[in-house]
Amino acid sequence: MSSFVVEMKGINKNFGEVCAVKNGHIQVEKGEIHALIGENGAGKSTMMKLLYGLFPHDAGDIWVSEKQIKNMTPKRAIDLGIGMVHQEFMLVNELTVLENILLGFEPKKGLTVDFATGRAQVQQFIDQYGLDIQMDKRIHQISVGEAQRVEIIKILSRGAEIIILDEPTAVLTPQEADGLFEILKKLKADGKSVIFISHKLDEVMKISDRISVMRQGAYIGTVQKTETNPAQLAQMMIGREVFLNIKKSEVNSGAKVLDVQDLWTSGEKEISKIRGISFEVHEGEILGIAGIDGNGQSELIEAITGLRKVEKGKVILAGEAITNLSVSNIRAKGMTHIPEDRNKRGLNRALTIWENIIATHIGDQAFSKNKVLSLQHSIDYANELAEQFDIRPRDVTMPTQSLSGGNAQKVVVAREVAMNGKLLVASQPTRGVDIGAIESIRSILEKVKEQGTGVLLVSADLEEILSLSDRIIVMFEGKISGTLTASEATDTKLGYLMMGGKTEEAAHA
Repeated sequence: MSSFVVEMKGINKNFGEVCAVKNGHIQVEKGEIHALIGENGAGKSTMMKLLYGLFPHDAGDIWVSEKQIKNMTPKRAIDLGIGMVHQEFMLVNELTVLENILLGFEPKKGLTVDFATGRAQVQQFIDQYGLDIQMDKRIHQISVGEAQRVEIIKILSRGAEIIILDEPTAVLTPQEADGLFEILKKLKADGKSVIFISHKLDEVMKISDRISVMRQGAYIGTVQKTETNPAQLAQMMIGREVFLNIKKSEVNSGAKVLDVQDLWTSGEKEISKIRGISFEVHEGEILGIAGIDGNGQSELIEAITGLRKVEKGKVILAGEAITNLSVSNIRAKGMTHIPEDRNKRGLNRALTIWENIIATHIGDQAFSKNKVLSLQHSIDYANELAEQFDIRPRDVTMPTQSLSGGNAQKVVVAREVAMNGKLLVASQPTRGVDIGAIESIRSILEKVKEQGTGVLLVSADLEEILSLSDRIIVMFEGKISGTLTASEATDTKLGYLMMGGKTEEAAHA
C-alpha cells in the first residue's frame, strides 16, 4: 500500500500556447509538511490549483488517499479532505469571523442557522491548534495574520486533512510567520498533511520535512530537508549557483539628496494615510523602508514622485523644493523611479524593448533631430543597455509583453539606472521576479549606491531590506514607527516595529 495521501504524476497543463506545467510530479506523505518551491512562474501554484480542482489538468494522474481522481473540482476536493488557503484571501469583509467560517456550511436548527453550535465547533479548532481569533469581529477589523487564521479554521471546519498554503508568509511579519509555523507543527502532530508553497528558502528549511522543486513548469526533484541546504535548493530552482547575499560596501554618504518634511497625504484606506512623516536620504546610501503592505508605503512613494498630491509638508530634492510638481518636472530635476507595479506604471507592454528603454529620452537632442526620432541611435542605445543589464533575449525589437517577469523588470531598472539621477526610488524592485533576476537587481542597486547616488528602497521582503540597506525606517499605519541602522537591525526588531512597536522597545526585542 502507498504511504502517500497525494500523488500527482506526469501532470501537464497548458493555457493556450503557454505550457504552465510539464510532467509535474509530487508525492505527499500523511503527517508531513511538504514544501513546493520554485521561481515565480515555475508552475507550483498551478500544480496545487489542479489538485484543488480550480483548473482541469490536460494529462497525467492525480491520486488522493489511493483513489485516482479523473475530474477534480473544488467541491470534490473538499469532500476528499483537501483545503487550500490562497494568496488572496477568500473572505467577505463586512461579515464577522464566525459568519465567514460558517458561510456555505452553516449548521441548521430547523430553518435557521444554529450559530451556537457553529461557535462551539469553531472554538474547538481555536483551542486545539492555537488559532487565536475573536469570532465576533468583522473581517475588515482584523489583521492580515488573523485573516489567515480564519482561512485555516474555515478549511479545517470543512474536514481538511490535506492543507495547501500558497505563499502563506508573504503578508506576515516575522513574528506572525513564527506563529503560523507553530500552528503548522500542531497540524502535523495531529496527522494532517501540509503542502507549503514558498520561495523563501530560509523558511522552507525551518518548517518542512521534504522539499519538491519545480523549474520552468517541470519537476526537478524531491529532497529531504536534512540532506540539503539553501544554496543547493537555489541551484535546483534556477539551474546555476545563486548569490542573494550581496556584499554590502561601506557607507560613504555625502550631501542630503532627499529631505521629506512633515509630509501628509491621502490614502487608499485609513491606515495608509501619510501623517507627518519626515526623513532624509543622503548621497551614497541606501535607505530602506520596511512595513507590512498597506501601511502607507505606496502612498508615500507616490507623493514623493509626483503621482499623489501632497496635502501638507515639503519634499526637497538636492536642495530644491519639488512638492506637487509634475512627474516630468520631478524627473527633470534628477529623480528616477522603479515603480512597484511595472505593468501599470513602468512599461507599455505592447511596445518593444527599445521603445520602452528610450521612452524617457524622447525629445532629447541625442535621440532626435528636428523632432524626428533617430531609430538607429535608439536601437543602438537599447542594445547597449540590454547587454549591460543582461536583458534576455537580446533582440530589443521584441515586444516587452513577450518577456518573463524578471527580464521585463530589468528593462525598467536599466532605463532608470542609466539616467544617472541624483536619487533612485526603488519600490518593490524584485517583486514578482525570479531568483536569478533578484540577484542581478540587488547587485545593480548596490552599484548605484557605490557610484554616489542616493537610493530609497521600499520592499516587503525583509531579507532584501536587511541585505541592502544602510539605514532602515519602518512604517506602521501611515507613520514611522522606528528607525534602525543596518548594524542594529534584525528581522525580529523590524517585525516588532512593523506591528506598531517603538524603536526603544524594539532594541530589547
